[in-house]
Amino acid sequence: MRIAVTGASGFVGGAVCRALVGRGIETLAFGRRATVAPGHLAGAPYRSWDLTRGPLADPPPVDAVIHCAGSVTDWGPAAGLFATNVTGTRNALASFPGARFVHVSTASVYDPFRPTVRAAEDEAPVARYLNAYGASKAAAERAVLAARRDTVVLRPHAVYGPGDTTLLPRVLAAVRGPLLVAVGTGRQPISLTSVSNLVAACLLAATGPVASGVFNVTDAEPVVLDDAFRAILAERGVRARPVYLPHRAARPLAAAVEGAFLLAGSASPPRLTRYAISHLAVERTLDITAAREVLGYDPAETSFAGAADW
Repeated sequence: MRIAVTGASGFVGGAVCRALVGRGIETLAFGRRATVAPGHLAGAPYRSWDLTRGPLADPPPVDAVIHCAGSVTDWGPAAGLFATNVTGTRNALASFPGARFVHVSTASVYDPFRPTVRAAEDEAPVARYLNAYGASKAAAERAVLAARRDTVVLRPHAVYGPGDTTLLPRVLAAVRGPLLVAVGTGRQPISLTSVSNLVAACLLAATGPVASGVFNVTDAEPVVLDDAFRAILAERGVRARPVYLPHRAARPLAAAVEGAFLLAGSASPPRLTRYAISHLAVERTLDITAAREVLGYDPAETSFAGAADW
């Protein structure tokens, strides 16, 4: 079997490549960066490809594609996000028309304006989003599902683990002296997805008997946010404790901060955004029954063991 991985130079794509190679599966890696350290891909051959510029020239024959490429930032011009997440996805589809397509999406396609409580897959996409990231990922899902029948869509939430460039750095950036400043009550349940669980789902989707469907992909059970924060801080050896701002007060403050950053033309996101609040200040839990029963997904529990080395 031969599998192509897009976004291979990134966090999730690199982990997928290493897992595939470890299983003895012929793996072809593609990413935007000019070069990637061989260890990141476990030696899989790498080819630089900017998906936003068009389909791949002379694509090799493959049995499946695991499409991990995409922008994961919740800050930036809408045009750039749609170019990467929608146009790039369409170009990946066009490059490998005969292959099974595994699309790594996100739980950000669920409604950001209300809590997500054990959400089932048919509750998304929705008609409204807080930012271009959610809207572009929803549009990418629609494009994939409209393009072909042999497609598996995976929806993880808050992916973490070795090499994490988003969740762990964002948590640590919120530490101010002895305090980790967050929003909500800290008692809200949250579904998280370890990169090892997401990789396992990708391999099941690419190599298993099920060639189509949409599946939530998280750790075995939700965790309480405050417990997760304290576990991260303890593993990292950070002597701080979480404190929480009221949700109703934080939202208008975040909107004002975002406005100021936009007026300043800042390329870097503010530490407090409405998007971040929407994912951590209220319940965000997903129902993974379908993944368990249809894909055979058997995820591990949430764990931050070893986070000191991430």
